[in-house]
Amino acid sequence: MSGEIDPELYATFLANQHPMYNVLEALAMAKGLLNGLPDICRAQAIHEDFKELWKHDEAPPYLDVTKKYLDYLREIENDEVKLFAHVYTRHMGDLSGGKMIALKVPGEGRLYKFKEPDTLKAKIRERLTDDMADESKVCFEFATQTFKEMMPYVKSPS
Repeated sequence: MSGEIDPELYATFLANQHPMYNVLEALAMAKGLLNGLPDICRAQAIHEDFKELWKHDEAPPYLDVTKKYLDYLREIENDEVKLFAHVYTRHMGDLSGGKMIALKVPGEGRLYKFKEPDTLKAKIRERLTDDMADESKVCFEFATQTFKEMMPYVKSPS
């Protein structure tokens, strides 16, 4: 990650991350998958980061991948192994790169601020099982697609 990240571009990214995290976390909470993982939920932090940065009356672009991911989460909502694989993939990424990323993004970067990141990472790792690997790859593919769909919104340097 290099240079300045355009606040509008990052806000668009956050606007698409919010529903993804919100639904994932709600489904995982309903299954008790987040019990004992204090400070794991990121949806509220994402929403606050977005509100800080978005300065327009109209909503930012809603990516196709966002809808596809939400549909997919509803398909797997009763599969605790798959759901936790998504929690692991998304949240460990935020935890692992969080300190560095928070310094690069515009605004407060609440998404990447955890009270006890090392403890939280250890607790998440304790719950991992080998049968989560394939589903983690599925989650990673959705994340990759998000960045691909964001590319048309990247402004050329002036």
